[in-house]
Amino acid sequence: MPLQATSGAASYDAFGGGVPVVPNYIEDVFSTYLYTGTSTADNKITNNIDLATKGGMVWLKSRTGATSNYLTTNATTTSSGGGTTWLYSDTTDALLGATGTGLCNFFTDGFDINPSGSGINGSGNNYASWTFRKQPKFFDIVTYTGNGTSGRAISHSLGSTPGCIIIKRTNTTGNWATWHRSLTSLNYGLYLNTTDAEMFQGWFSNVDSTSFTISGSSDVNANGSTYVAYIYAHNAGGFGLTGTDNVISCGSYTGNGSTTGPVVTLGYEPQWLLVKRSSASGDDWILVDNMRGFPVTGNTQYLNPNNSFAESSFALVSPLATGFQPRTTDGGYNANGSTYIYIAIRRGPMKVPTDATKVFIPNKTTSTTASTTVTTNFPVDLTITKDVASGTNNFVYDRLRGSLYTSSRELITNSTAAESSRAYGLGFDNNTGYRNNVYNNNETIAWWNFRRAPSFFDEVCYTGTGSARTVTHNLGAVPELMIMKNRSTTGGWYTYAASLGASNALQLNLSDAALGFGYWNNTAPTASVFSTGAGSNNDSGVTYVAYLFATCAGVQYINSYVGDGTTGRTINCGFAGGARFVGIKATSTSGSWWTFDSARGIVTNNDPALQLNSTAAEVTSADAIDTASSGFIVNQEATCSLNASGVTYLVWAIA
Repeated sequence: MPLQATSGAASYDAFGGGVPVVPNYIEDVFSTYLYTGTSTADNKITNNIDLATKGGMVWLKSRTGATSNYLTTNATTTSSGGGTTWLYSDTTDALLGATGTGLCNFFTDGFDINPSGSGINGSGNNYASWTFRKQPKFFDIVTYTGNGTSGRAISHSLGSTPGCIIIKRTNTTGNWATWHRSLTSLNYGLYLNTTDAEMFQGWFSNVDSTSFTISGSSDVNANGSTYVAYIYAHNAGGFGLTGTDNVISCGSYTGNGSTTGPVVTLGYEPQWLLVKRSSASGDDWILVDNMRGFPVTGNTQYLNPNNSFAESSFALVSPLATGFQPRTTDGGYNANGSTYIYIAIRRGPMKVPTDATKVFIPNKTTSTTASTTVTTNFPVDLTITKDVASGTNNFVYDRLRGSLYTSSRELITNSTAAESSRAYGLGFDNNTGYRNNVYNNNETIAWWNFRRAPSFFDEVCYTGTGSARTVTHNLGAVPELMIMKNRSTTGGWYTYAASLGASNALQLNLSDAALGFGYWNNTAPTASVFSTGAGSNNDSGVTYVAYLFATCAGVQYINSYVGDGTTGRTINCGFAGGARFVGIKATSTSGSWWTFDSARGIVTNNDPALQLNSTAAEVTSADAIDTASSGFIVNQEATCSLNASGVTYLVWAIA
């Protein structure tokens, strides 16, 4: 039975009549997509956002060159097919008309870029695009012609009271008039194209869920002039399976002038953040996102809507599981006593995956030169990689800790070493893969690539307190496998498996059997938090990373089995087309963390096997597992010994 909604407050109980409800998710209405210019027309950006029938706005900016911020939308023209005109957010220029096919064509799955100039499509140049689809309780666009009178109400379709409204005069020059709910009052405003502080403007006398009322100011309502208004919601719900999740927040915080800035609570981890110091002049608007580099430590990559500068890098802000935290004394983000306004957008995806290929892919490559590209066809959040030759480490890179091509933070699964920084490692600023400079000498490489997604995989970085506590996560399901590592000092890879209970643990870097430890405070995790004890994975002042996984129907399987000593035993994971990744660890006795994948071969003979806890070369002489449509087949043989009679094993498989 479909989900239902009644009139008024929504009811998602799936019975009782009413109108069927289609859940909304942030990945359907917003996208950060990075691309490289081609200098040719029709450079297609496929971000799966329906702009053709739903309408919306695309914002483009060069990362490598000093060019303007381009904003184009089908709401500023009479055309519904795309952006034939554009505005620059860093100038007062009027709406600019395009020639030929215009700036962009809008499609049901994204847009393309037509001009060949360096501003948005120069050959070999790097660019960022941000797509905002029109959607109630997220974003709306309104165009109107001014009449010069005060008290004029302009209707909108946001379906909630706006948190921010940005208005631009389009027929002639004019500033970008910006009202935000956290400014002193409705009478105060900022300009998106300047570094000015908030000032008394008198643009608005009312803002509500159906309209905003404007004055006769030329910034917003000159007689006969045309305008476009970009309207952003604030904590309005409307998203997720129940329709109650917030995906956009417009708020403020007060700086403390410390590298440990104030914690800003959103209730979700942000993927996109726009910040402006509102209480003092002289500071730029600052825009960050998690595709270009928005890590918990290290430098944040940022751009400025109010100027044409190329992308810059500085230690500015950290994302948190429930918000963000400035980590600079810079006045643009965290001057003591200053007020800052922000717009934050929730990290996606929000949908539980049903296709494992959209969230996990194994690769096998041969690297012969630096800066080779590994293709995954989705944004990668975590990569575990190993040169299959003897004596090589198993490296771990991920987006949240920071993985830029010029600077990557790495961990090693077979070592207790603290996190280190590789000058040139993996560059995750790519929507369909990443750049590799870790291997460049004709090595044969195994890669296991993961995307964060509900009920599949989540990652949390936290700082230890030295006291038993809980840590919030966004897995959206009860974790069944948690792998934690001390980042700032040496320490083991403490590993929780639901099948072992909350009083036992493994270590990913060791072959030891499970032992009783109080790492989890003898408390099982929940769908929103996990528990830690007073030490080891929670020492005071020490930084940690936690990787969380859960069984996801048809996608991922985490469980245990007891060996029966036979060959040809099927492990039913509930898959339809077999496993592409299998990890197995003996827990009742010692045994390596054996891994297999379809890129290197899971076949009916010998299967290449690697050990996460060892620098040993790939084993190619053991027929340890075979294929099965429902999961995989395990065989008892001496080398890997994955089905010894009476031995309990942890199994982690991905379809």
